[in-house]
Amino acid sequence: MRNTKQPHRLALWALLARIALGGALVPVCAGAGALDALSSKDASVGLKAALSQSVNRAVKQLGAADGFLGNPEVTIPLPSAFRQVESALRLLGRGGDADELKASLNHAAEAAVSEAAPVLRKSLRNMTLADAKGILVGGEDSATQYFRRSAGDELRSTFKPIVARATAKVKLAGLYDKYAGQAAEYGLLDSSEANMDDYVTDKALDGLFIVMADEERAIRKDPLGQASAIIRKVFGAQ
Repeated sequence: MRNTKQPHRLALWALLARIALGGALVPVCAGAGALDALSSKDASVGLKAALSQSVNRAVKQLGAADGFLGNPEVTIPLPSAFRQVESALRLLGRGGDADELKASLNHAAEAAVSEAAPVLRKSLRNMTLADAKGILVGGEDSATQYFRRSAGDELRSTFKPIVARATAKVKLAGLYDKYAGQAAEYGLLDSSEANMDDYVTDKALDGLFIVMADEERAIRKDPLGQASAIIRKVFGAQ
């Protein structure tokens, strides 16, 4: 049986080789198709345009007012250690305090994510040939996973001070840290929830990558429906 995938694979490798060699032509077998017809410039510009689009949309969506709170997929719940306190507050008719705390946590995440774009763009500029190959042949969220690996630590460092400033305004934040810290010492709480700022920072990162993955899947699923001609050209050729 004839291997119909081989021309496609050779074309993809040739395309990536063109990017690495700055546009030098790399011969591939006949019938390699649309991928083989792409120039290194088109491939590089198209890939980065698609990734930049997913970054910009995710940051704009989540950094807006109620970007987290209004999206059930990424809304940050009160940490588990605080849920008993929440129940007690509601029984005492003070459910508004719990709601205010939850809203404050989500607004802190929105403020943090609004600062994510420069970090993600730097990661995009530093993309290597191996990174590009992994994204083009990888799974439906391979670009998002690339950003998580390459920019996750710097994003966390960027987010946490912003989150800390926001949660400092919440009266129950100090009480939570004390209560949760004691619970973590006795193994009653995951260490990732022992500090409110760490908890919100991690949830903000998770939400950002969830929405970026959604944007990436949309591009891969319907490249011809994208506004950018170069994105349609590159992802439509796969």
